[in-house]
Amino acid sequence: QVQLVESGGGLVQAGGSLRLSCAASGRTFSSYTMGWFRQTPGKEREFVAAISGSGALIYYADSVKGRFVVSRDNAKNTVVLQMNSLKPEDTAVYYCAGRSGWIAIMDLLKYNFWGRGTQVTVSS
Repeated sequence: QVQLVESGGGLVQAGGSLRLSCAASGRTFSSYTMGWFRQTPGKEREFVAAISGSGALIYYADSVKGRFVVSRDNAKNTVVLQMNSLKPEDTAVYYCAGRSGWIAIMDLLKYNFWGRGTQVTVSS
């Protein structure tokens, strides 16, 4: 079982940047596709970005494309979400998640393990 722990959330002004990290346990980290999701109260958890095990495949939600960058370091069992040009509507709890494969990459039901989330608040 892979355990995930997110860090790096906080309060930032609109236009600013934050860097989220997700640390994973286990020796098979590089075999998993890793994704980032976010959720605000009363809304469904939504897909943000994903990166394949090798890092060769990357996909972003339209709402963050051009502003967010996902990367991973398999030697350190870490995946990072660099968030730039933040907007108030980016405010949410951000979750790191892992799965096998790439089909239906935006479907949260395909992800097998999740972190507990980290709060990101963007003030206007």
